[in-house]
Amino acid sequence: MGEQPIFTTRAHVFQIDPSTKKNWVPGSKQAVTVSYFYDSTRNSYRIISVDGTKVIINSTITPNMSFTKTSQKFGQWADSRANTVFGLGFASEQQLAKFSEKFLEVKEAAKLAKEKSQEKMETSSEQSQESGRDTPLGNQASSFNGTDDEKISIGPENELKSEVEQRKGELELQALRESNARLQEALEEEKISAENWRSRVTQSQQEENQLRNQISELELQCKEVNLEKERNVQLTLRIQELETDLQDKQQELENLCKQAEIIPQLMAECENLTAKLQAAELKSQDLGEKLKLLQGEIDGSQHKHKSMKTELKKFMDVLDGKIDELHEVRQGISKLGVDN
Repeated sequence: MGEQPIFTTRAHVFQIDPSTKKNWVPGSKQAVTVSYFYDSTRNSYRIISVDGTKVIINSTITPNMSFTKTSQKFGQWADSRANTVFGLGFASEQQLAKFSEKFLEVKEAAKLAKEKSQEKMETSSEQSQESGRDTPLGNQASSFNGTDDEKISIGPENELKSEVEQRKGELELQALRESNARLQEALEEEKISAENWRSRVTQSQQEENQLRNQISELELQCKEVNLEKERNVQLTLRIQELETDLQDKQQELENLCKQAEIIPQLMAECENLTAKLQAAELKSQDLGEKLKLLQGEIDGSQHKHKSMKTELKKFMDVLDGKIDELHEVRQGISKLGVDN
């Protein structure tokens, strides 16, 4: 079947900065598809992510790898073969939990596959060693020693020639065996490459579908980008207006700062005026008291004036009466003189 996807999710992809080994460098501008792939021919697992035509993750899972959750929605793992650290940012905690569980599952499967492959290699090496120990000895015994009848019937020269011919035959047979083994290996490699090509074709079809979906998303994003451009133009105009207002405010602030330099003098003058005002208030209070006294004196003098006026009127009335009496007396005296 070749390599097939066994788990797929979407996440934002990051790689550690190779220069600082601290900062994260984004591998994609948006969330992309991240998949676990299983290769049945090689019995291996890989994490693969493609952004358009660019492969941003191609990490083979090994038993010594570990996936670490660094936050509620972010996880990372180190790939020694790629000499980097990959980071994934998910949209939710559930997606991160599922990816982490799948990582542990794939890690255990990779560990079992490695142990099985080691057992097969050990078994095949033991079998090859045993066949290498037994077969050449038999061949040597039959080719070099021969039978007693052959030794008796064949002379020294013929015996030497037969041994040389047998040796050549053995070398040719060994060469044929090696050639056959190479052909078998090449055939196996061709089969593996054909299966890989099939899986790649399937993967390319999936990628084509993904690209179509991404194109649709990009078209929508283009529309959104145009709207964002219009918004940016409006924001630019608004920013210019705000900058103009800011300059005006800065000018007002400078004027206020200049005025603030005069504030101490004004405060001193204000204190002087306050002192003068307090003194004036004290004088005003004194004048008020004096005014009250004068008002009292005026009221007393007016009362006295009224009483004196009354008394003067009485005196004038008495005086008028006296004058009338004197006039009558004078008239009487005048009459007396005339009569005399």
